[in-house]
Amino acid sequence: MLTAVVELQSGDLVANGFVGNFGLGRWNGTSWVGIDGSGNANALAALSAARAYGLSLQAGAKALEGFSGTKRRLEVVGKTASVTVIDDFAHNPDKIAATLETLRAQPGRLLIMFQPHGYGPLAKMGEPLAESIADGMAPDDRLYLPDPVYQGGTVDKSRGSDWLAEEVGRHSKRAEHIPERARIGDALVEEARPGDRILIMGARDDTLIEFARSLVDRLAETATA
Repeated sequence: MLTAVVELQSGDLVANGFVGNFGLGRWNGTSWVGIDGSGNANALAALSAARAYGLSLQAGAKALEGFSGTKRRLEVVGKTASVTVIDDFAHNPDKIAATLETLRAQPGRLLIMFQPHGYGPLAKMGEPLAESIADGMAPDDRLYLPDPVYQGGTVDKSRGSDWLAEEVGRHSKRAEHIPERARIGDALVEEARPGDRILIMGARDDTLIEFARSLVDRLAETATA
């Protein structure tokens, strides 16, 4: 149980790739954190707890350098041929907005595959989902949508990925529904150029990380062909 509370303020915390720049009271420091974007602000809570137990801020910041982040949260799966493949479990409007905001703060076009995690979520939050995706995309980004995750049973399929692609398109962003995920893999590998980031988003499907890894392998094969 903590017997002391240490108040730390982020000040001008800069989300600059994987660097967290902190201004902590009278101590200023830069820590290379193995996670990206505004999520680095969580490091302040960890530093505060460590400080309450007597660990210095410098030692705490040094320890953060070894933290590689949570699986499927802006996880860099690999980089080859100057193309970075990223896997993320973002699946609702808020999480998607946070992921895209983080990546848009860095240079490079985004080639996005988002797999909706079911037909039900599209029926319940389809409009805010489309708006969140479109708002987070730059004009030259591209979105590819496979069919939603379907676990069987009776479900209303009146809204599918084809509907979502049209909704995103209404916001003047480039979105395409390709039912089969394998065909999206073909499209991503063919479209990718040096400097691009391929982002795989979705939940309720453990094979998404495998799909992301396969893209890294295919890009490497293409580069050496």
